Amino acid sequence: MKINKILKLKNNKYKITIDNEVITTNDNVILENGLLFKKEIDKTLYKKILSDTLFYDNYNDILKFVMKKVRSKKEIIEYINKFNFSSDNRKKIIDKLNDAHLIDDAKYASSYINDKLNLSKYGIDKIKKDLLLNNISIDIIDSEISKIENTKELEKLEKLILKKINSNHKYSNNYLKQKILNEMLTLGYKKDDIINVLNINLKDDNNILESEYNKNYNKLKQKYSGVELNNKIKYKLISKGFKVDEINTLLQKKAEE
Repeated sequence: MKINKILKLKNNKYKITIDNEVITTNDNVILENGLLFKKEIDKTLYKKILSDTLFYDNYNDILKFVMKKVRSKKEIIEYINKFNFSSDNRKKIIDKLNDAHLIDDAKYASSYINDKLNLSKYGIDKIKKDLLLNNISIDIIDSEISKIENTKELEKLEKLILKKINSNHKYSNNYLKQKILNEMLTLGYKKDDIINVLNINLKDDNNILESEYNKNYNKLKQKYSGVELNNKIKYKLISKGFKVDEINTLLQKKAEE
């Protein structure tokens, strides 16, 4: 079989004409098979050119996937497994990626931790759990987390909690405290840190209690009166987490006005 022409294209591609058949391949195939110095090839080398071209086409697809953003080893292996590689070619690709330092779980963990701390609501425990689910070793995770200043997570936690507190206009402190605690635990913050921030920042809720009383009074007074009205209001306030003795004190105050 005769190599009639080899034409260099863009992006490390080559067009080879072999017995009037045109094959578009890449520079790795050209160099590894010494095609620049051959005018004649046999069927065995021809088949190898076709096989190598397919291999490098797939490899370049994998390379684009890996280069698009920092990937974990698990993600990369799962993507490689989508291709119909032999075990030898699969190992060859993984070795090439390793040699190019493109499989690096420490780098992935560092990137993931910083992204989630800066761009999400996640706390360290949630981030750690997600990394474990992605098959990142606990040693790598702990090593990368140790590089993060604890104050950074606490500042983020306080900002999230303050936003919740400042937007509250109807719940008691007890109800709000439990609600925020559950939410922040789900996001991966430590219980002691959450409680400390809540205790420092929660304000007196008497104004909210009276506001809720007035809102419910104006809403229910058209249908109820006297003891029945007070009981309806009392039930509504209890459902918001206000303490019975605080409600009774307010009801007594309102009765005396």
